[in-house]
Amino acid sequence: MQTVYQQRRQDLMALMGEGTAVFASAPMAVMHNDVEYNFRQDSDFYYLTGFDEPGAIAVLAPHHEEHRFVLFVRPKDKDKEIWSGRRLGVEAAKAALGADEVFSIEELDAKLPDYLKGGDRLFYHFGHDAALNGKILRHWQRLLASYVKRGTGPTAIADARLLLQSLRRVKRPEEIDLIRQAVAVSVKAHNYAREIAQPGRYEYEIQAEMEHLFKLAGGGTAYPSIVASGDNACILHYVENNRQMQAGDLLLIDAGGCIDYYNADITRTFPVAGKFSAEQRILYELVLEAQLNAIAEVQPGKPFNAFHDAAVRTITAGLVELGLLVGDVDTLIEEKKHKAFFMHGTGHFLGLDVHDTGVLRNADKTWKPFAAGNVVTVEPGIYVMPDYEPVEGQPAVDDRWRGIGIRIEDDVLVTDAGPEVLTAGVPKSVAAMEA
Repeated sequence: MQTVYQQRRQDLMALMGEGTAVFASAPMAVMHNDVEYNFRQDSDFYYLTGFDEPGAIAVLAPHHEEHRFVLFVRPKDKDKEIWSGRRLGVEAAKAALGADEVFSIEELDAKLPDYLKGGDRLFYHFGHDAALNGKILRHWQRLLASYVKRGTGPTAIADARLLLQSLRRVKRPEEIDLIRQAVAVSVKAHNYAREIAQPGRYEYEIQAEMEHLFKLAGGGTAYPSIVASGDNACILHYVENNRQMQAGDLLLIDAGGCIDYYNADITRTFPVAGKFSAEQRILYELVLEAQLNAIAEVQPGKPFNAFHDAAVRTITAGLVELGLLVGDVDTLIEEKKHKAFFMHGTGHFLGLDVHDTGVLRNADKTWKPFAAGNVVTVEPGIYVMPDYEPVEGQPAVDDRWRGIGIRIEDDVLVTDAGPEVLTAGVPKSVAAMEA
């Protein structure tokens, strides 16, 4: 894999000109008192290095004569490793990670200026680590103050993460393979969840069984699992997962597995007792139609907003036909009246981050087009809140519709041959949901 990370760094440095980029590993986060959360590496740092430890800094200096890729890592420490786990250490990191030079993180203040002073810009993302932000800013200010004497050094700071937008937006073959692996275990978990869900069981039981399968595959959860029955399905990010399921409920499951930091993101909604009510079926079929229409727009060259517009138009027209909205479809969309029932976007990029990186608009505010290698979620929904109050000019909603929440989500790879639904192994037809 080191050749993969090396190529990514080379591609990034080709975009940097004579600048110097500094990327920080993720910090350790405290859960409570002195207990820490499980460590999760910063996605940009991992994308460029494959290094899965905290307390590290990566420096890319394409202008440097000898050291274009430099790492600062935690030194070996026998006592600390007994308590907190093994460290790669300075000596082993050079060969293991393909760095031109490796220093102890304790040498950052002494060594970093040597790599910054030769560049004309500093690329750095000011994140949540205030101490590191201040340190990087002070180094830049010192070099700027001495610029008139030397005539070299970074005179501007740019956000390092923006450099990676175009690279991470298009997935390489090895990334697509990892996404497929995450999808495979997620498909298995969703299909199993539909087998075991039944009235009387609790939402957290389904969650536990699904996440058990993620762990058995050597992975973990891509995000907090949503297992929402009944009215809970109308809460977009419901994670309490503590309700006992009842006959007549729909169960909305939004859950995905993660393999080597690459994620899947799938949602299915189905009747707990095996049969939709008339109203549930009508809304389910409408969401499914909207999703299929949206997926058809996930094509190379199509603007990013096209699939959302397709879903919105389908849902708005359907709601008008059902009498849940009244008025001209175009006017309702322009006035965003559909947001009373469909209030979120239709999808997002997927990769190292569940909501993955990628600039969506051009400078002239037009939408950037899809390109082969993009991976996107397609997830329209309809949510009729149990306490729904009509917006201005819209009708009241009959009780028979209230409390119905439906979302259908697939992960789609953009290819020159058309959209490939990676998550097609989880059925979504009405017949399959009632089987």
